Amino acid sequence: MLTLFYAPQTRATGVRILLEELGAPYDLHVLRLRRNEQHAPDFLAINPLGKVPAILHDGAVITEQAAIYQYLAELFPERGLAPPIGDRLRGPYLRWLAFYGASFEPAMIDKHLQRDPGQAMMSPYGSYDRVVDALEQQLGAGPFMLGERFSAVDVLWGVALGWMLQFGMLPKRPAFTAFAGRIAGRAASRKVTDEDAALAAMQPE
Repeated sequence: MLTLFYAPQTRATGVRILLEELGAPYDLHVLRLRRNEQHAPDFLAINPLGKVPAILHDGAVITEQAAIYQYLAELFPERGLAPPIGDRLRGPYLRWLAFYGASFEPAMIDKHLQRDPGQAMMSPYGSYDRVVDALEQQLGAGPFMLGERFSAVDVLWGVALGWMLQFGMLPKRPAFTAFAGRIAGRAASRKVTDEDAALAAMQPE
């Protein structure tokens, strides 16, 4: 059994969309963040950071978005959402999975919070502008992160860009808005987005 520890309209949303894209059976364990359930002892035993997403599969706990996306896509190889070893797109796929958490999100958060990233040599991403430009260049070849091939990395980036564009954390360049809209328009994204709205409405104040 595969369990997704979840809260609506969070980073976990993309993982649920990926599970729907994979047609994977899963149990949804919803945490009520406003009741601080993410810091309850039973969940801290799953993820000591008190963060979602996290998954539990066959007794193994997996946290961190890049690890979860890679694990799930490779758990269902018949869906073709992870280029296998030997595929020429394997390297770029892993690159953009890692780039999200290692460079992109830190750059976006520092910019949004108006934090000084420090010296470029000490920064994991160098500069905000270079991160944004590198992403635009990659998406410019489109329609997906790996060109014509849709993969799990598109779900990660599509959901993230949608949120960041909505909240003004990312400039609305055509490559970004087109890509985010393309991923949001997929059936799995629409299904989870609709169900997330209902789940969020049920969350206690």
